[in-house]
Amino acid sequence: MDSLKHVLWIGGPSGSGKTTVGRRIARRHGLRWYNSDAHTWSHRDRALSQGHPGAELFERLSPAERAAAGPADMLAMSLHVERGQMTVDDLRALPATPLILAEGTQITPEIVGPDGCAIWLTLSAEQQRERLDRRHGAEGAPPSYLAFRKIIEAEIGDDPRVLDVDDLTMDETIAAVEGIFAERIAAGPSATTPAERREILRYANQIIVDQHLAWLRRWWTTGDPATMVRTFDCECGQPSCGARIDLALADFPAEPLLAPGHQIST
Repeated sequence: MDSLKHVLWIGGPSGSGKTTVGRRIARRHGLRWYNSDAHTWSHRDRALSQGHPGAELFERLSPAERAAAGPADMLAMSLHVERGQMTVDDLRALPATPLILAEGTQITPEIVGPDGCAIWLTLSAEQQRERLDRRHGAEGAPPSYLAFRKIIEAEIGDDPRVLDVDDLTMDETIAAVEGIFAERIAAGPSATTPAERREILRYANQIIVDQHLAWLRRWWTTGDPATMVRTFDCECGQPSCGARIDLALADFPAEPLLAPGHQIST
């Protein structure tokens, strides 16, 4: 995709490690991290404004009713295809520098094109369930997460840009993806000054806040921004900083978010 040559792409099913890999590589190299999960509700609001039947059905049903939906309704409500184009629109609206690392289940070879700098992380059904069950605890993985693995595999098809992560640790997966992207990252541009790094870190952190506040506005959700704690990246701007901060949504500051003992780097 000629207009998005400044984007590095990571696709694959839920549980494959896309978000962790994308966040850590982007932070290490001064790239803008586009986390598709953090755009879920803005995409759903966009689809609602366009009168999308699947989006409207999703909003009408309770979580239990959605979980019991048939495959056709589940696919329609997922906005899987529609969110692919929305992701492209989001990326086109962002600054072209620094490089963007975009990750999401809706990223497909058709969207990226044959010449895009991309990798799809794949895993077996057994590994996916094990990883998602660890993530979601006693409630287990949402049925839609498991169901869409086959759809995503079919979309990937025989594209050679694939990394099987079944037998890889997270650190090994990150190292492998970093190696795949190494030449493109080295060519840049990346965020080099502390101020540039603070801007892209603020972008990623603010999207997380906006995402959860949009979720809390749904009629079927419960929660309080004052007690809903999420993990954010320190915004000191120091290239070597990897600190993360647990913070209630309501306490997210207007000024740079700093880990204890950290100062704004100049």
